[in-house]
Amino acid sequence: MQMTVAMREANAGEGLTERQGAVLEQALRLLVDGGEKALTTAGIARAANCSKESLYKWFGDRDGLISAMIGFQASKVRTQDVAARALDAESLQRHLIVFAKDLLEVLAGDVSLALNRLAIGQASRDGSKLGHMLQERGRRQIGRRAAALLEAGRKAGLLTFDDADEAYGALYGLIVSDWHLKMLLGEEAGEMRQSFGRKAEQAVSAFLSLYGTKR
Repeated sequence: MQMTVAMREANAGEGLTERQGAVLEQALRLLVDGGEKALTTAGIARAANCSKESLYKWFGDRDGLISAMIGFQASKVRTQDVAARALDAESLQRHLIVFAKDLLEVLAGDVSLALNRLAIGQASRDGSKLGHMLQERGRRQIGRRAAALLEAGRKAGLLTFDDADEAYGALYGLIVSDWHLKMLLGEEAGEMRQSFGRKAEQAVSAFLSLYGTKR
């Protein structure tokens, strides 16, 4: 069965325009290249060729902009918006592998690593505000969408679990394991990226062994 249902991405669902998405891409690039100090409204406006007034109108204050950046980055992890009746064992596995590979690639990217390192550096300085945003607008946003796919799998009789969030936690752990910590600590990601496809397939296979009904 081909994927005929469009991938649901958070940036579209939350109403970001293409122009706003392009601005957020520039802001994320500034963060990677210049660190936190580069995230000024003047610098972002200059890099994105827009006015500071537009930035305030679209995203509010600096925290609002950073929150939007995190949500936009999280939207790159695709999840399939699909009804239970459209799922079978093969399509569910395929959708989960797409999700797993996207998650690995996004977390391994320079942007996500920069955001996480910045949050770690701020943790003892200002009450982990950025860390909280990363949890709410990043991991939990991704988790809610993934949990919806898992719930569809359960309704289709393909998965069995009592709590979708708990099942997602198991899936996340199988996908990410300890490699993300190694990359945050500076381990070279190039060789790891070459194995993301295989790692995604292995993680999904293990997850289905734990939660699949083998139907």
